[in-house]
Amino acid sequence: MSPQTVFMGSSDFSVVILEQLNKHYMVKGVITQPDKPAGRGKALTPPPVKRVALHHGLDVYQPEKLNVPETMEWLNLWKPDFIVVAAYGKILRPNILDFPQFGCLNVHASYLPRWRGASPIQAAILHGDETTGVSIMIMDAGVDTGAVLARERVVIDPEDDAITLSQKLASTGGELLINTLGEYLSGNLQPQKQEEEGATYAPMIRKEDGLLDFKEPAVVLERKIRAFIDWPGAALMFENQMIKIRKARVLPLQGEPGKRTVVEHFPCVYTSDGCLVLMEVKPAGKNWMSGADFLRGTRIW
Repeated sequence: MSPQTVFMGSSDFSVVILEQLNKHYMVKGVITQPDKPAGRGKALTPPPVKRVALHHGLDVYQPEKLNVPETMEWLNLWKPDFIVVAAYGKILRPNILDFPQFGCLNVHASYLPRWRGASPIQAAILHGDETTGVSIMIMDAGVDTGAVLARERVVIDPEDDAITLSQKLASTGGELLINTLGEYLSGNLQPQKQEEEGATYAPMIRKEDGLLDFKEPAVVLERKIRAFIDWPGAALMFENQMIKIRKARVLPLQGEPGKRTVVEHFPCVYTSDGCLVLMEVKPAGKNWMSGADFLRGTRIW
């Protein structure tokens, strides 16, 4: 009989992993985040994983709190041999970690032990890493400290943002998971304890992290724009309104930090080191536009 599994995840990254898992193993059920209000109308919107799970006819459980008796009732009903977790967003307690015979396997979007924690993709971009990766590990009670089954490096291109890098990592992670599971479940692959040397932690991103501080170097701000493109979004204050930014480039021009100028018909802001050229922006109440179009439509910059 083929091993049975339960999948836990919520985001677009998780969707790719679920699709791969469902092709090769019997997924008895999916645990994901509750539907949440989204958009201007605040309509209840299901997480991406729920939509895919229902499309495949899979049972879906969406607890507000994971550590409630109902969760164990579902797991006893599904009887998974192993659980796969990918960007689920909730902490698993020992009663869940120890439930399946082969444990809970996490598809983590970094090359562990670098960037344990909630935002490894953003952290890799923010710190200018040239590579990151995906790790398959057996979860324990720590934060991404479990023993590793497999890792694979992924190159971060200079133009990668959190969305494009997430897509690359999800694709790599789905393939790595399937290539690893067979060897692990057959007993031919043993997890290896993580080394502590080089371990770093990627904390959860806050909404206020997206507001740019031009006392920082331009290269740091450009990384923030790419790292925060999905959430919370990078922004600056202009005429008492928020302007969002999703694409910028750095020029080696020096000036007073925060002072605005124009370079090659694009808006530009001096920083503590270099000038940040705003290539694509979204003024309050308007659609995304090029920085040049924004300048043509404003009387003052």
